[in-house]
Amino acid sequence: MKRTSRDIRTANRYEVLRQIIAESPASRQELAAATGLSLATVATLVGELLDLRMITEVGFEDSAGGRPRGLVAVNASGGALIGVDIAETYVHAELFDLALNVLARADEELRPDENRPEQVVGHVAAAVGSVVAQAGVEAARVLGVGVSFPGQVDRDSGVAEYAANWDWHGVPLHALLAEHIAYPLYLDNPLRACTVAELWFGAARGRGDAVVVNLGTGVGAGLALGGGLYRGVSNSAGEWGHTTLVLDGRRCHCGNQGCVETYVGAPGIMRNLREVSPRSALLHPADQTATIEALARAVAADDPVAVTVVRNTARYLGAGISDLINLLNPEVVVLSSWVAARLGERLLTEVRAAVAGYALRRPLAATEIVLSPIPTDPVSLGAATFALEGALQPAGRPGPDPARTRPPARR
Repeated sequence: MKRTSRDIRTANRYEVLRQIIAESPASRQELAAATGLSLATVATLVGELLDLRMITEVGFEDSAGGRPRGLVAVNASGGALIGVDIAETYVHAELFDLALNVLARADEELRPDENRPEQVVGHVAAAVGSVVAQAGVEAARVLGVGVSFPGQVDRDSGVAEYAANWDWHGVPLHALLAEHIAYPLYLDNPLRACTVAELWFGAARGRGDAVVVNLGTGVGAGLALGGGLYRGVSNSAGEWGHTTLVLDGRRCHCGNQGCVETYVGAPGIMRNLREVSPRSALLHPADQTATIEALARAVAADDPVAVTVVRNTARYLGAGISDLINLLNPEVVVLSSWVAARLGERLLTEVRAAVAGYALRRPLAATEIVLSPIPTDPVSLGAATFALEGALQPAGRPGPDPARTRPPARR
């Protein structure tokens, strides 16, 4: 789609607001320097954001003998945003103010047999209703709900094109959600949500090229190239979890064999544990979360079985990450989502050691491998930013693509 002048203006407005969120308070001169926009353009955009009550004037700062510079900051109470993380085993929702502070959280468990669209939608609606009630916000203050779906989603039509773990094909998810949720809805994929969160608030902030490895039940890699999100021609980029790691290896839900996901996703880690110790007390056959948490506690206590399982998992993960490093030459690789968070530093140490044995020296020397530093759920945070994008758009227009906006520079 060809971008109109209004699209460009809205994307610039979004970029200025994101910079203010990251660096409140800020002067118009600082915003112009950080965004690359002219001072006149920034002044106009700041005026529009003031009219929308998304930001507020907060005083002045000295300017080396010149006229004092006016400062603006986010008007945190100017609205509320909701981010929803739909995973294969849970639905997690968070409600944020405009400064992206968490005001309420809600969780809904998804049992293994609860994977029909209407069941998942029911849990999403319940979680959204819960956070609104907890925060006590008026419906008119909720600017939108960003929803992250674990599979391939058409963000313009709101259709869940494919979810391997649930065998969904062409599900009209936006339409189903709209029957139960009255707020504006914005759908995308957890790879994109995690990556946007890291670009603006986490380890990828100020980096031109980054890979965000999403480790949960499913596995994928969000890609930020040239300072913005890389989506691919059909919004399907990042399906690294379904690249082949082992020829004729484990059967994957997608129908292929030997996919990365089958060795480093939560079910794959459970299988790694079974191979090391079939009767291990760490194994909870029907509960991924309990197994990963037990494994995390055990590896922290230097249990030999747990140490072996994490090391074996890290070898598979290290081989896959080495491919990403050799192929994309990123500045940073971020390990994100709940499996990475629970296994933490021990997994990170083992992954770094494994990658050092597989990756080419030159690209590896330029790459950091880190855990996500975001203290809240990065998927929910990223999903909320999709709602923020949408709130800045004229009615009927898609949100500004983060691939066309630049993350705030580090100071």
